Amino acid sequence: MLTSLSWICWIFPKSVLAQQLGSGLHGLGIAALGIDWSTISSYLRSPLASPWFATANVATGFVLVMYVITPICHWLNVYKAKTFPYFQMNSSHQQVQFIILLRFVDPNFHLNLEAYKKEGPLYLSSIFVMTYGAGFAALSATIVHVMLFHGREIWKQTISSFQEKKLDIHTKLMRRYNEAPDRWFWIILVVNIAATIFACEYYKSQLQLPWWGVLLACGIAFVFTLPIGIITAVTNQTPSLNIITEYIIGYIYPGYPVANICFKVYGYISMKQAITFLQDLKLGHYMKIPPRTMFMAQIAGTLIAAVVYLGTAWWLMETIPDICESTPSKSVWTCPSDRVFYDASVIWGLIGPRRIFGNEGVYATVNWFFLGGAIAPILVWLAVKSFPNREWIRLINMPVLLSATANMPPATAVNYTTWIIVGFLSGYVAYRYAPQWWKRHNYLLSGALDAGLAFMGVALYLCLGLEDTSLTWWGNDLDGCPLASCPTEKGVKVTCCALIY
Repeated sequence: MLTSLSWICWIFPKSVLAQQLGSGLHGLGIAALGIDWSTISSYLRSPLASPWFATANVATGFVLVMYVITPICHWLNVYKAKTFPYFQMNSSHQQVQFIILLRFVDPNFHLNLEAYKKEGPLYLSSIFVMTYGAGFAALSATIVHVMLFHGREIWKQTISSFQEKKLDIHTKLMRRYNEAPDRWFWIILVVNIAATIFACEYYKSQLQLPWWGVLLACGIAFVFTLPIGIITAVTNQTPSLNIITEYIIGYIYPGYPVANICFKVYGYISMKQAITFLQDLKLGHYMKIPPRTMFMAQIAGTLIAAVVYLGTAWWLMETIPDICESTPSKSVWTCPSDRVFYDASVIWGLIGPRRIFGNEGVYATVNWFFLGGAIAPILVWLAVKSFPNREWIRLINMPVLLSATANMPPATAVNYTTWIIVGFLSGYVAYRYAPQWWKRHNYLLSGALDAGLAFMGVALYLCLGLEDTSLTWWGNDLDGCPLASCPTEKGVKVTCCALIY
């Protein structure tokens, strides 16, 4: 109940439309609120650490996608949208049925094209289509935005790096310590790439990714780390460009879902980890931690995390029945992020973008979002040049605005609405009307809430989860909107939903 207080559903318990509008987990989330910190910070991180202009950009992008574009497409039945739930995390095949991969996957996890054609085309829910379109736009917007607004700065910094430059106070203090040699980083890079290529070649039938795919993925990560890093440094929001990796390998190497997953990990996740690594180095720089100590701490932390994560995941899969499965048992182990990751492997890897977003697919027109995303930063840049005194125009960040809904799904409406409200109260209200309190307590409160959430998560699992103890009461109903997932197209039969004639 704390996850999503969807009170509109309580008022209209038998209305499909009202529950689609009010459900925080399966609908538009109008007036839905979450008072659980995990709901607020699970996908967009802490709203207390986001500057208000970045929060406003996210809010604008969310409203446009969730409350303007997607409802219009859904209720106009664009791409047979009414046949499916308004907000659905999974891809759909014909009459709101989940994809049964065994029907068109051969024993080697390759696409059985004849079986796929027999089943019919793949359809996506309205929100899935719009978030993919916004992702296309965010990709091109990121490149154009960085070129227009930061291109000159990047060039000057590149030139100055080869020349003598004035050192700031932090750099002067850090010169007391020995630098971590560049060769340490190069050795780790070469060893990891070599080990990855070896693994992909040795387990070729399982991983499916050829050696050139590893090198291409590393090249993509190298190219996009700089523009994504600049946007992250300015806004504390990291545009999610996982779509570009899925799109590229899906076109070049279609029909191989595991290869698509591996390429995404090596191309996108490595770039994301690079940004996190840079954030840690920046923190260590300002805290005057010796560079070599930072380096060893990063290496040790990475090795420990890899072992712990793998061991924990393996243990959970062996001990928890029906983990990550959509079963009637109402298990809390639903793994929303992993299920979306799986769906992406089906969409981009197994079936391929050509059969979905290309000339053989249903959603070819979605590719126009690429052009729209490239034009949007140009319009903002022209507005800045035309109205230099309007400071608020400079705060419009198209990559952040267009990638606002990149986490949907698995993120839901209530995750965004509550995050935006808390961000507004912190970044605008408290910052403007109680600046001294904000300076003293804002980031401390953010860290305390994050730490408390992590501690309680572990404590609850050790005290209740290991003993398979659960509390059954009316407050355990996460949303209270059972009809929000019902389709509104006439003649579509779904269990527990009324048939519309």
